[in-house]
Amino acid sequence: MTKNISLLGSTGSIGTQSLDVVRLQGYNVTCLTANSRVDVIENQIREFKPDLVCMMNEDSAKELKIRIADTNTKVTYGMNGLIECATYDKADTVLNSVVGMVGLQPTLEAIKAKKTIALANKETLVAGGHLVTNCAKENGVSILPVDSEHSAIFQAMQGSPCKQAIKKIILTASGGPFFGKTLDELENVTPADALKHPNWDMGAKITIDSATMM
Repeated sequence: MTKNISLLGSTGSIGTQSLDVVRLQGYNVTCLTANSRVDVIENQIREFKPDLVCMMNEDSAKELKIRIADTNTKVTYGMNGLIECATYDKADTVLNSVVGMVGLQPTLEAIKAKKTIALANKETLVAGGHLVTNCAKENGVSILPVDSEHSAIFQAMQGSPCKQAIKKIILTASGGPFFGKTLDELENVTPADALKHPNWDMGAKITIDSATMM
């Protein structure tokens, strides 16, 4: 059973919602990571008291280190720091909610370290799915999808007596920036148009993949 969580990407939407669950369930947070939002992660550090935090931005890491000098939390930065959090020995589960391809390497390293993977970083599977799934099989590690459609499909399959009981899965789409447009209007849309999603900042790759129904 999960008790100690390393949360990669703690200041984003999924990260902050994950910490809401941590509060309710009483899990222990061993590590937190963020890109550059020093104010947000400082508050998280003071509440959850992790052993280790990583800022991808070096200047942000320096500022954070000064701000939390009165705590026992160690501050690292960059990809090496992210991997250190992903493989931290006291964590049994790594929740990866970072944005973009930066999430692939720490996921692979966490799997090799035998951590249970709670995965919200879609790009990891879109771009490196075969690497991740093969590595997970080799190491006997479970991958738990925690974001939106992936989690819904996973829960539906978990609730089914057997995979054969599910004949079809239908996923709907909102239309994003192209909602309500006619086929004629869609003829001349550009990648720049597709990137103007009205609701979500998902990163360029996942936004385009969503627009093209990849």
